Amino acid sequence: MLEIERKFLVKSDAFKAEAFRENEIKQGYLNSNPERAVRVRIKDDVGFLTIKGKSDESGTTRFEWEKQISREEAEALLKLSEPGMISKIRYEVKAGAHIYEVDQFFEDNEGLILAEIELQSATEDFEKPNWLGEEVTGDHRYYNSQLSKNPFKLWK
Repeated sequence: MLEIERKFLVKSDAFKAEAFRENEIKQGYLNSNPERAVRVRIKDDVGFLTIKGKSDESGTTRFEWEKQISREEAEALLKLSEPGMISKIRYEVKAGAHIYEVDQFFEDNEGLILAEIELQSATEDFEKPNWLGEEVTGDHRYYNSQLSKNPFKLWK
């Protein structure tokens, strides 16, 4: 239940040619508090309820618990969500021994593309594809829970 991940900006759409899977994702937050965010997600036709704890100082590690729920349950919970729905397409891209999840955001976060990689340890080595940009691990602005409240389109 411990999630260790690093997050990066993406500097080109070259990842799309390397993707082996894509999923449409819609998500909202029942609670977007950084101490304990509670997320409801519909990924294609499957629902998920996720609780995430506060990140460590580096932003790489935090508690995560996720449970699959029905699409109907997820749709009902999304109606209770805080304002600021997240809409994105997730591309999965294999690079070396790892898989990057690359999220292309839409609506209020249009223009933002982020890549995340889950690791077994915070010091684990991993391959960095040429489309990978600046690391933003630990920058709270890029957390989905924060993008729901302060969308990318308002940053400029």
